[in-house]
Amino acid sequence: MSVKIGEIEITNPEKILYPKQNITKLDVARYYADVAKFMMPYLDRRLLSVIRCHQGIEEKCFFKKHPTTESSHIKTYSFKKGEEYFYLTKPADIVFQAQMGTIEFHIWASTISAVEKPDIMTFDLDPDKTLDIAKLRDAVMKLKDVLDSLNLKTFLKTSGGKGYHILVPFSANCNFATFENFAKKVALLLEQKEPKLFTTNIRKEERKGKVFVDYLRNGLGATCVCPYSLRARDGAKISLPIRWEDLNKIKPSDVDIFNYKKYLNETAWQNFFKTSQKIYGK
Repeated sequence: MSVKIGEIEITNPEKILYPKQNITKLDVARYYADVAKFMMPYLDRRLLSVIRCHQGIEEKCFFKKHPTTESSHIKTYSFKKGEEYFYLTKPADIVFQAQMGTIEFHIWASTISAVEKPDIMTFDLDPDKTLDIAKLRDAVMKLKDVLDSLNLKTFLKTSGGKGYHILVPFSANCNFATFENFAKKVALLLEQKEPKLFTTNIRKEERKGKVFVDYLRNGLGATCVCPYSLRARDGAKISLPIRWEDLNKIKPSDVDIFNYKKYLNETAWQNFFKTSQKIYGK
């Protein structure tokens, strides 16, 4: 049995990918078909890695960044040392990934037109599990305030997990070393100003009662979860763009495959790619 979504044939559509919610492969493909037009600008010509769960999220999933399938829905790109990566160019390519077992999409900070010049900076605010939502939201606003003071326009999304992500679009005008160093300085500044709230220490035992400011998504070859991506975790949560004014209304794991239309806002990240900013001091 198979089901066609547009030009993509979904085989084994009844396969259960999220057992506790009884979510099928067809459900996942239909979700991605529905949001593809919103999601595509963040994937377009951007190298990516995906998480595939052929037998569902409770079985072994794997992180895939090198292409092994030849298809018109996959474009390949050779980056240094002959390493091949892949990228997508049209909405149907997203549905094709769902057919191939993809649940999560993770994108590079740069496009193939300037692969060594990043243009999306990510701050992943990952709270200790004991931290309450009010303190997490306070941390998010403190980071926003720092970036505001640098005259940088920022965009907020849920992580589909415990925290929030703040993304900052830039003109592709510097290398990854400069880019990551800038993000690191912002994170260290937060830690210095609010040592009881923030940490840049990657060790989990050092994060007790704090928010880990993960700036490491900004290095060459690093990735961040793409806006609108499902998460390969129980509940089929979604990393969804939201408005800043909705921070206190939407929790990091509120949005899922069942209720996303309630939260979907086409204007939440309006002008994201029209925001021309440069690294401070350049």
